[in-house]
This record gives sequence, C-alpha cells and structure tokens, in this order.
Amino acid sequence: MSKEQRKSKKELTHIKEELQKRKIELEQDLVRSYSEKFSDDQVQDPGDQALTSTMESLRSSLQDTRLDEFNRIVKALKMIEEGTYGICVDCELPISDKRLQLYPDATRCLACQEAFEEDKTNG
Repeated sequence: MSKEQRKSKKELTHIKEELQKRKIELEQDLVRSYSEKFSDDQVQDPGDQALTSTMESLRSSLQDTRLDEFNRIVKALKMIEEGTYGICVDCELPISDKRLQLYPDATRCLACQEAFEEDKTNG
C-alpha cells in the first residue's frame, strides 16, 4: 500500500479519539435505556397499555440501532489497532476520506457498500 493511501498517525489518532468518545456516549445511552421504565407497574387502561407498548417498541428499536453503531465502532477501533483502518473489507482498496469523515466506522468503500446493500435487499 502506498504512503498516500495510508492515514497519517495524527489523522488516525484524531479518528480514534472521536470513535472512543462516541463509544462511551453509546455505552452510557445503552445502560440508561436498559434501566429506563415507561410504566410504574400500576394497572393501566387500554390507552396507557398501548402507549407503554409503543414506547417499549421504540426503545427496543433505538437500542438495536445504538448497539449496531457501537459494534461498528468497536470494529473500526480494532481495525485502527491492526493497521487496516480505511481499507475496504471487500475489495481491499482505500475508502475515500470523504466517506470516512461522514462515517468513521465505515468498513466498505461506497461501491462495495452499495453492492452489499443490494445483495442484502435482493438476497
């Protein structure tokens, strides 16, 4: 891999720090949301039951989304440690700087990500 394809140590340090900050935020959010209750365990009328059920469903969906992001961040941090950060896991070409700025936990270049999502949709 050529020198221009590799991230500088300073860039990687900055990216790692940002990923670690976000990882901590997600950990705190997940702990807080798992311990949160939407009802006070009292008898509820059907409207309250529907609202509680909806809120529980929404919280579960948000937890899943946060957990997915958390796992992607953990993977990106591991890739930084292994020296493979910024390299597409499919085609092994560099992921564009613009993509990594927007999605620092990206593991695929845009073309491979689109192909992956297409396969997932059709498969």
